[in-house]
Amino acid sequence: MRLLLIHTGGTIGMGDTPHGLGPVDGLVEAAVEGRLPKGIRLTTKVFTPLLDSADVGPAHWNRMLDLIDDQPGTPVIVTHGTDTMAFTGAALSQALAGLGRHVVLCGAMQPLSRGGDAEDNLDLAIDAALRPGEAVMLAFAGRLMPAEGLVKHDSQGADSFRAIPQAPACPPRRRRFGDRRLAVLSLSPGMPAAMLRASLAELDGAVLRVFGSGTAMADPEVLSALSEAVRAGKRIRAVSQCEQGGLIPGSYAAGAGLWSCGVENGGTETPEAALIRLWLA
Repeated sequence: MRLLLIHTGGTIGMGDTPHGLGPVDGLVEAAVEGRLPKGIRLTTKVFTPLLDSADVGPAHWNRMLDLIDDQPGTPVIVTHGTDTMAFTGAALSQALAGLGRHVVLCGAMQPLSRGGDAEDNLDLAIDAALRPGEAVMLAFAGRLMPAEGLVKHDSQGADSFRAIPQAPACPPRRRRFGDRRLAVLSLSPGMPAAMLRASLAELDGAVLRVFGSGTAMADPEVLSALSEAVRAGKRIRAVSQCEQGGLIPGSYAAGAGLWSCGVENGGTETPEAALIRLWLA
């Protein structure tokens, strides 16, 4: 049996350098190889240069998907930094939906060989990857979590991720990420309508984090900016600023103006999942 390791970078593969913690070549590959059961053959694909996850974006998701496609039927471990793990989890989950692939994401809050969480997370990832089945998961802090709705809720603790249940992913119209200008925007009290209008003018579409179960300020200029963008063919997908519960259009009168603008209901989607949905639409 084969196992594919895609090492993109992140804290898990860092070590001491003259300038502080930095990527160490071969560290993750050796750690995975040394943990494999007998009879498992490892193929490694390593990003050059190794990336801090803050630099991961659509082109890197496409490369991961190409590497996965090149190894049909092979289970995959992707080692990755934690800061944008939720975006990559949503990207791979949606882009691979319906293809029967088995992918396990793995990272750590502390590097290997530091007595932290890295070794346990790798052990969990390897065990999960070698099980049969179709899934895109995160192995972290002793738990396997569906990767399509991840939230990094703690910037320091080892148990730093939650998984928010998402609607089942349907096979997307496209499985790669094109050159589109998309972003996540958040409503906030007192937000200048001119700022929102200017942001939307630079975008092809946006995820809009709104209040509670689906409300927004009644400022006519804010609502006008949203309406103008939708009329211009820009998709705006609303999600809640709350971590759980999602949106229920019509539950409050304060949301009537928002929904009359043609904004889409993202339901229980995380901002990351909603952004990926727009990218693959």
